[in-house]
Amino acid sequence: MHGFRTILSGFALSALTLSISSVSQAAQPVADLIYSGGKIVTVDDLRPEAEAVAVKGGKIIAVGYRDEVMKFKGKGTKLVDLEGKAMLPGFIDPHGHIFNTGLQALSANLLPAPDGTVNDIGTLQATLKAWAAQNEKATGKYGWIVGFGYDDAQLKEQRHPTREDLDKISTELPVVIIHQSGHLGVMNSKALMLQGITAATENPPGGNIRREEGSQEPNGVLEENAFFGQLFGLMGKLGPEANNALFAAGANLYKSFGYTTAQEGKASPGSAATMEAVAKSGKLDIDVVAYPDITVGAEAMKAPWLSRSYTQHFRIGGIKLTLDGSPQGKTAWLSKPYYKVPEGQKADYHGYSAFTDEQVNGFVDQAFQKGWQVLAHANGDAAVDQFISAVRAAEAKHGMADRRPVAIHAQTAREDQVQAFHDLGIMPSFFPMHTFYWGDWHRDSVLGPERAVNISPLGWAMQRSMIFTSHHDAPVAMPDPMRVMHATVNRVTRSGQVLGPAHRVSPLVALKAHTLWSAFQHFEEKSKGSIEVGKLADFVLLDRSPLEGDPMSIDKIKVMETIKEGKTVFRRDIRPKTTGSLHSCAESLPCIKLATLALNKAGVITSIITRTDRRLRFC
Repeated sequence: MHGFRTILSGFALSALTLSISSVSQAAQPVADLIYSGGKIVTVDDLRPEAEAVAVKGGKIIAVGYRDEVMKFKGKGTKLVDLEGKAMLPGFIDPHGHIFNTGLQALSANLLPAPDGTVNDIGTLQATLKAWAAQNEKATGKYGWIVGFGYDDAQLKEQRHPTREDLDKISTELPVVIIHQSGHLGVMNSKALMLQGITAATENPPGGNIRREEGSQEPNGVLEENAFFGQLFGLMGKLGPEANNALFAAGANLYKSFGYTTAQEGKASPGSAATMEAVAKSGKLDIDVVAYPDITVGAEAMKAPWLSRSYTQHFRIGGIKLTLDGSPQGKTAWLSKPYYKVPEGQKADYHGYSAFTDEQVNGFVDQAFQKGWQVLAHANGDAAVDQFISAVRAAEAKHGMADRRPVAIHAQTAREDQVQAFHDLGIMPSFFPMHTFYWGDWHRDSVLGPERAVNISPLGWAMQRSMIFTSHHDAPVAMPDPMRVMHATVNRVTRSGQVLGPAHRVSPLVALKAHTLWSAFQHFEEKSKGSIEVGKLADFVLLDRSPLEGDPMSIDKIKVMETIKEGKTVFRRDIRPKTTGSLHSCAESLPCIKLATLALNKAGVITSIITRTDRRLRFC
């Protein structure tokens, strides 16, 4: 049966007994650690708050009043004073790309405000030139200038950069920049030549090479499969040391934001191999679950990594299927035309599919037959229809079971489609951060006022007592759970308007969507997602609880410490700011121990500092 169709049904079994009484007094263990002195938010409906938590062997052995928990204290027990901080379950990433986040960290920062400074093409060009000058070792070794995060919706020119714009950065070195959505990119003339993209190159299935007006000459902008193939090819040329540095950069960034479980939501064969190698080396200290792209990575679907259990903090959780593009890039597949179609498109343009119905049915049928969980990227409602149809057909063939297929993003899902999610046991993982980053753009250009208010329709899921998750899709957005929760609760756009007030939820629901319900999505609700006896001692310490105070200030909450199975894997550096140094930072910024690795192994430490010195301090 579909076990997660209601909020209550999926989790009542995990809280049948009170935390303290569940431990036999006759065989009472001695705790390694006891935490107290702060606000402990358990995300357990039967015991929402506690005064203390005891840990032994990386697992929780007691939760409750302090005097009760202190009964587990022994001579070797370490008492940890939370000093008024809030303790929550460690955050669980329901959808992101930990490996690709490393690429973002090591490339030129082209993000617009508030995460960057690139809001016009002139600044984009200057940023890329500065990055190339500061990273001569990297450009000399790999021969490419790379930038991540430009957003045409936020550029003053309201258009994508072109090959001519990038030729002004270099005509000798190839230049590639990646759209913030990750679904489009731009290459300069040198890069297009090296990749063999000419006027004679045909559009690949599920992709588009944009052309100069009045000709077939590529203008540099590559959409979807026309871009993915080029990007995967470039990534495949990196050596083991560079790939390890990418993964380390992504993992350290995730830890600084309180994640004890991260996801690589579209693993290539190369990235999967890198993550497996790092896990084997014993250097991975948070859990990472990966979902290889079914079109290129099915060979990764084998033991021991394909498992519901982690091997040295890594596992393959299922497969990823990408059905369309991005709404902000106007490549998502809609059932009705875009409000304002892209330049050069006909008035009835509504995006396009990545695969035929027959192909999608085959992929989903394969996943159901083999028992693989399937995560399907479906932004447009036409793509959502395609996924629903494939799941319905596969279930009719293979029978009902607890497979937990996931509709990733489901940005423009209609109410009838949310009902279909409920009926078929498809778990939606919504992306309400779009309400801030692109809410105004969706309303004024992508979808229009009527459709835009219903992006990421959490309210329709709540009306049906469904559970769901809420994600950041890093590196599309920073892997910041406070921003995820802020958008999930408030849905405020860049211009300060509320987009879709009927789809706002309470802070507690937003927290569950990033902890307990995320654990359920990953088949891990028995071991993670709440502070309960028997679960892993995965915690995050915040400077205040997101359940208290003004909901509009949730995004200001800071992660102070990340604890994985009782061991601290990140602690915020609160030393006073030292002025006059490139390495200096405000006391509120986290400290990431990555610089030495990148400098010695990959030769790109300058790029890391330049890329992130406003947000992060590497030491």
